Amino acid sequence: MGLTNTEWTAVVLSIRVALVAVLISLPFGIAVGWLLARREFRGKWAIETLVNLTLVLPPVVTGYLLLRMFGRRTWFGMWLQDTLGIELAFTWWAAAIASAALGFPLMVRAIRLAFRGVDTRLEDAARSLGSSPFDSFWRVSLPLARGGIISGTVLAFARSLGEFGATITFAGNIPGATQTLPLAVFSEMNRADGDGTFRLAIVAVVLAGVALATSEWLERRGAGP
Repeated sequence: MGLTNTEWTAVVLSIRVALVAVLISLPFGIAVGWLLARREFRGKWAIETLVNLTLVLPPVVTGYLLLRMFGRRTWFGMWLQDTLGIELAFTWWAAAIASAALGFPLMVRAIRLAFRGVDTRLEDAARSLGSSPFDSFWRVSLPLARGGIISGTVLAFARSLGEFGATITFAGNIPGATQTLPLAVFSEMNRADGDGTFRLAIVAVVLAGVALATSEWLERRGAGP
């Protein structure tokens, strides 16, 4: 009941896409999570709405919007290709961007809650001892929020592993190039025999379960002394 080469390629590509999606999202997730947790300003509701929009939008719509932003026939997509030689649509990078867009709200929510739980008096104490705001953030706030940051990162990774709608719209379903695990399952289900459907479904369940269990374990460990 081993996986075929094509199926292994889809599994490996899914993991690579999810890792890149997390790396793309993490700096922005930390910045936005801290901003929403610690600052009150006019228009904050708009940022919160924009961050959480992909949670309620159909993933296909998110993929369509990404295609309209970065597609080959859009002005920005043509500029990227003509000026920098970068082509995003219907590549595995498009799959990573789509996954990042869908996992970002989960990451920000966890990080925001983590920063809210950090006692601001500790930051004030660090600044009173001569630390700059950046040093206070780097040495006090960030380590104390590590549990939520790790949890949000792993949740975003798990969400990226299961992303389907935005990926098939923005990246396509090209075997060996953009066909991730969910897309491979979809393709197998539409085949006459569909022998690989069950194998790939089991792999998807195992990967999702491991990611969620890891998130829970790391969050508990990070919250400890």
